[in-house]
Amino acid sequence: MIRRKYLCLHAHFYQPARGNPVTGEVGVEPSAAPYQNWNERITAECYRPNAELGNLQHLSFNFNETLLTWLERRHPDVYQMVLDADRYNVATYGAGNAVASTMHHTILPLARRRDKRTQVAWGRAAFIYRFGRPPEGIWLPEMAADLETLSVIQELGFQFTILSRGQIASGPKDEKVEEPAGPYWVALPGGERIAVFVRHERFSRELAFNIGTLGGAAHWTHRALMPYRRYAGPLSLAAVDGETFGHHHQGEYQFLRWLMRYEAAASGYPTTTLARFFQDNPPQEFVEIKERTSWSCYHGLARWVSGCDCTPGPSNWKGALRRALDNLAHEIDLLYVRMVEPLGVDPWALRDGYMAVIFDRIAGPGYLAQAGLRLDENTAARVLDMLRAQYHAQVMYTSCAFFFENLNRPEPRYAIANAAYALHLARRATGVDLSGLFRNDLAVTYGGGDGSNGMEIYDAVVRELGIERLPG
Repeated sequence: MIRRKYLCLHAHFYQPARGNPVTGEVGVEPSAAPYQNWNERITAECYRPNAELGNLQHLSFNFNETLLTWLERRHPDVYQMVLDADRYNVATYGAGNAVASTMHHTILPLARRRDKRTQVAWGRAAFIYRFGRPPEGIWLPEMAADLETLSVIQELGFQFTILSRGQIASGPKDEKVEEPAGPYWVALPGGERIAVFVRHERFSRELAFNIGTLGGAAHWTHRALMPYRRYAGPLSLAAVDGETFGHHHQGEYQFLRWLMRYEAAASGYPTTTLARFFQDNPPQEFVEIKERTSWSCYHGLARWVSGCDCTPGPSNWKGALRRALDNLAHEIDLLYVRMVEPLGVDPWALRDGYMAVIFDRIAGPGYLAQAGLRLDENTAARVLDMLRAQYHAQVMYTSCAFFFENLNRPEPRYAIANAAYALHLARRATGVDLSGLFRNDLAVTYGGGDGSNGMEIYDAVVRELGIERLPG
């Protein structure tokens, strides 16, 4: 029986993918001045100070893969400190503190099952590539979940994920215990099960939105943690955006430092991490989840489908953009399957393994040969173009494309730019031009604030990227 009561703080570090999908460069963003772009600014305000203070060692955390790619390229010392924080925990406690994430920040319940699987498989492969070990847990983008998503992560070897209290439909209740984190089992179709940790809503929201008014870590622990210790379960879990500590709230990496190193333990809550707690305290009880829910939309998943009151202003463009992307993805999938299936391999298994090429672990022709394909140079080049088109067709579903109020923001433009590049690659591989169909779908997508529509944005990004002038 657990007698001690622990605190875990999970930080989700993420920056929206944007910029040039061909080169991977974010570019210049004047609103981030005096820094070149927001990635640079947030690194200076948040990632670097938290890494240098050693805060990452005491957290449970995940860094989205696109952010790690950028950090590795632009700030390799910060990137290395992220990896070292996990290695310290492995060496010290026998369990790392880093948690995996999907490859792109895709709202998984809105994706087809095979696309769910690809996103999770790519994210798992990326984690192993960077951290040198298999991940125990995974962060779901926006905590968006349904049973199919949980089934996919379980099939791919994950032991747990994190949900919010509002995503739990039913389960054990104890009036004497305030928001215990579990972990709990969730029953899955086919007799399988997956563990979930449940975040403490009040603690999480106080840190995320009001940390600057809490009076410092000592005051918060005395006001919030200590009075409720008698009502706390074995684990209390706060989960917030990692950018809370230094970017959303200037200088609050110091709050995090004092909380995790000193004040939590002094208040009777020694700190732990999810993987460490899980290995010693497996789930004992079951809960049921609310299907198709998330942590940042009170309307389930409407924010990323049709729009809702979670974002201001008209948002009917979201449904039109998603429909255009769905139609394009369907057509690219047909071209891909028609090319690959006659070669005698499973096209989706081939796509799932393509991350080895993305990370330069193996050259494209070598990957095809490893998959059992003995192809002439021209055919191999065409298959690799279609695999790359599949990659960019996945990128275009990143959640931030649908999160905000304006179609003409960098995030939706990035989704459309990835669609444009996927079209270019598919045309080069097959000779089939899908751009007319896509432009027609985008023509009814209005929401730019300046009167622009999706077709005009598409034409603009094609000119900006110069993709029509690429060899092919």
